[in-house]
Amino acid sequence: MGSREEGITVTKVKTGLDVWVEQGFSALKGKRVGAIVNPTSVDSRFRHLADLLSQAPGVTLAALFGPEHGVRGEAQYMVAVDEAKDRRTGVPVHSLYGSTFDSLSPRAEWLKGLDALVFDIQDVGSRYYTYVYTMALAMKVAAKAGVPFYVLDRPNPLNGVAMEGNLVGEGFRSFVGLYALPNRHGMTAGELARLFNAQEGFGCELTVVPCEGWRREQFWSETGLPFISPSPNMPTPDTALVYPGMCLGEGTNVSEGRGTCRPFEQFGAPWVDTDALLARLAKEQLPGVAFRAVGFTPTFDKYRGESCSGAFIHVTDRRTFQPLRTGIAIFQALHDIGPGKFDWRADAYEFVEDVPAFDLLCGTDQVRRGILEGWSLDRMMEGFQAQSERFAGHREPYLLYA
Repeated sequence: MGSREEGITVTKVKTGLDVWVEQGFSALKGKRVGAIVNPTSVDSRFRHLADLLSQAPGVTLAALFGPEHGVRGEAQYMVAVDEAKDRRTGVPVHSLYGSTFDSLSPRAEWLKGLDALVFDIQDVGSRYYTYVYTMALAMKVAAKAGVPFYVLDRPNPLNGVAMEGNLVGEGFRSFVGLYALPNRHGMTAGELARLFNAQEGFGCELTVVPCEGWRREQFWSETGLPFISPSPNMPTPDTALVYPGMCLGEGTNVSEGRGTCRPFEQFGAPWVDTDALLARLAKEQLPGVAFRAVGFTPTFDKYRGESCSGAFIHVTDRRTFQPLRTGIAIFQALHDIGPGKFDWRADAYEFVEDVPAFDLLCGTDQVRRGILEGWSLDRMMEGFQAQSERFAGHREPYLLYA
């Protein structure tokens, strides 16, 4: 059953959690349960999974696990999450995001006495977003501990059809690209869990609870679901749409709009000549997008308290828009108009010190080399489409939706 709003057909989708609520959490009856959750882990009535499990008859909520940003979402990006007790349920909270790579996996002793580990977090469809790697690392530990793993699935906000980008090269693996995915992968968390389990040989006893009513071609606005910010700088589905390209800004000295109300949709720096930037971008004739001159003053992160000039990204056609191509064009343009001012991030990034952050995000050094050497946009992205197409065939056995 669908309704039409502003020319968009809206079909009410049930998440995996909604499906389980209707079933009275029957799969967990008689079990001691741990749950990997964040603020998006709510049902259609905005009830949090932790609260639901703590009240479910016959179910014992024994532990919660907090990924990057924490169980209730208070922590900023790349900030270690402290261990504590959950203020609502009183159960122990174990951090899955600390100051070392080892801190990203649950400790074996945390899983002792658990009969099930449940993952229910909204992903945004881009390989840099770390929650699916938290899921994968937890699956790996759960497999060794013999603890069954459940994924309550949710839609991909960017749809499940479009893919863009290269696969992460072996020398460029990190927590923003742990496995060989394209930048925009077109899969749900549940589908990725199935792929990781088979591809990486985890041997996890995995159960995915699919969404009901979601079709692969649907964007978030067509699901009838409210968008709950899955992290502090992912406030809207529009943010998610530009993120596969604009997250590359984390590897530069350009502000990607953190500390403003529209992160990733706007970008800039105190030294940017906006007229030159817009003229440079116009030459690329990028599909489905327009740019507007903008100024902003970040309240934290890069250029905190400094006036920045730059541009705002307006997606005019989300089906033809290519976020990665657009992002690469933007950082190439910023490099070209800011000689001596544009720079690459040089400090450690996501627990890696010996590979530039920009290369980790790109999954290759091809793009950075191309920007430095003045390559065309097509040359910088040479081979990317073929890699995405190869991935499309590889992912096929793990897809759950038509």
